[in-house]
Amino acid sequence: QVQLVESGGDLVQAGGSLRLSCAASGNIFSFAVLRWYRQAPGKQRELVASVTNDGDTNIADSVKGRFSIAGLNAWGTAYLQMNSVKPEDTAIYYCNMMITNGHDYWGQGTQDAVAS
Repeated sequence: QVQLVESGGDLVQAGGSLRLSCAASGNIFSFAVLRWYRQAPGKQRELVASVTNDGDTNIADSVKGRFSIAGLNAWGTAYLQMNSVKPEDTAIYYCNMMITNGHDYWGQGTQDAVAS
């Protein structure tokens, strides 16, 4: 079992920065892939960024050059750094972890809002 708790969502002005945290606990030693998704009102959930336990990262084209992802640190926390945010980045952001047995875990989400 893995528990994920996101935090850091806030109201921010366009052009500003935000850092979201994902605190992981439980069987995190079996971490395989950690992903950040987001879901805007009326839209489907979208994959934003991912990082493997080897450190390989992928960033969605829609946020490439503005967002970056960091995998689990020694305290079991992962981050999504969001720079130069835009109103279209407004969404609920979810942390997702897949462990080596293929099981998938989700956090409850954290709300981010970008004012223009």
